[in-house]
Amino acid sequence: MSKAAKVREIPVSLPHPALPGADWGDCFETRVDGSGLTPERAAREAFERMPGWVDALMALRNLMVRPFGLKGDPAAVAAGAPRVGMFPVISRTDAEIVLGLDDRHLDFRIVVQTEASGDRHTTVRMMTLIMRHNLLGRAYLAAIMPFHKLIVARTLSRLG
Repeated sequence: MSKAAKVREIPVSLPHPALPGADWGDCFETRVDGSGLTPERAAREAFERMPGWVDALMALRNLMVRPFGLKGDPAAVAAGAPRVGMFPVISRTDAEIVLGLDDRHLDFRIVVQTEASGDRHTTVRMMTLIMRHNLLGRAYLAAIMPFHKLIVARTLSRLG
């Protein structure tokens, strides 16, 4: 497969079955060359080889949330459980894989879907769903939003 085409943001419909109580969501999609890309493989390509700057941001995030009693590093929380990258696997089907974690401030799900697009391309969608529990969850989401959108778009653009 070659580099992915342009990444674009698309609308999200709430409620969503992956997190029925979600009060926020976004979704990005791209089309990659090649067929047969499964949701799990796309998620693994996206999350198991993150750029160094993303790892550095995550380490900083983990340090900053510790005083608030938040879970911090999802990989440490999910030790021994099935994961893709640092994210625990919630569910998987042939059509999608759902990753996520529940915490005091918010619950999140990452839904990765793939769909054949003609006989030589695959459309990949990456949806983030958030259910904020309190003011800390709202403040946290507002603080990370610019980084979140950049990371998701960059992650999808690297597929293929």
